[in-house]
Amino acid sequence: MGAKLSWRVDGADWPNRGASRFVDAAGHRWHVQIMGSGPVALLAHGTGAATHSWRALMPILAQHFTIVAPDLPGHGFTEAPPRHRLSLPSMARDLAALCRQLDVKPQLAVGHSAGAAILARMSLDRSIDPALIVSLNGAFLPFGGVAALVLSPLAKALTFNPFVPRIFAWRGSDPAAVHRLIVGTGSTIDTEGERLYGKLVSSPEHVTAALQMMANWDLHPLVRDLPQLGPDLLLIAASNDRAIPVDVARRVREMLPKAKLELVQGYGHLVHEEVPGRIAATIVAAAVQSCIIALQHES
Repeated sequence: MGAKLSWRVDGADWPNRGASRFVDAAGHRWHVQIMGSGPVALLAHGTGAATHSWRALMPILAQHFTIVAPDLPGHGFTEAPPRHRLSLPSMARDLAALCRQLDVKPQLAVGHSAGAAILARMSLDRSIDPALIVSLNGAFLPFGGVAALVLSPLAKALTFNPFVPRIFAWRGSDPAAVHRLIVGTGSTIDTEGERLYGKLVSSPEHVTAALQMMANWDLHPLVRDLPQLGPDLLLIAASNDRAIPVDVARRVREMLPKAKLELVQGYGHLVHEEVPGRIAATIVAAAVQSCIIALQHES
């Protein structure tokens, strides 16, 4: 078990591998997957995930969009920056630098969990100007109560212990432990998906980046600025999500009355992996309403 994932070895069977490329931007090398044609759609995964999270959704969306889906800094096959840059504003700036390097201007931005917060921060900072942001169980609001007092300090403590990521990674090599981790989010995904998550969490480097991201995460400035968000916002929330309660999406909609909320019954935090076809259809319909694409009807 090595500290760093190897593209030659671990990436040999990576989903949508033919769409992968490596790009230098913001001082480190990124793994990015690009496919499709049409308006640009930027996809940002959540903490602890990677491009594999879009493995089924991305090819469907690529029928309508040019998909740009990176591994976030320190995640998957993208190099890790210094720990202080694994914060919301820094990751937003780094992802914006990647977009500039690729010379893409997203008209659609789709983010899962923390990825949704990153895309909202980019839009507020005017480093991207999409017509529509789609949040999949978006992590927009800080933890409340005891969690706010415990989780971030705990993550900070864990990241400074060099043995902790290796302990996590050792547990990640156990398929049963990975299965319990995913079920704990309220989702049920296929065996292939669980195997890929197992590959990620078996890497101490990947685990370290996820923990450092949690330790540096401060959503209070985003909450302050969120009412100024310009693009259309579609909040897709899953009823069984045990990581981000549906109430988060409801509270965001109260802050942004023009936002639309789509509640998906019976699925969890990884809803886009559970029912990718359904999520793709919802995103495409929203893109039509935001005048990003026009559906072509056969005569």
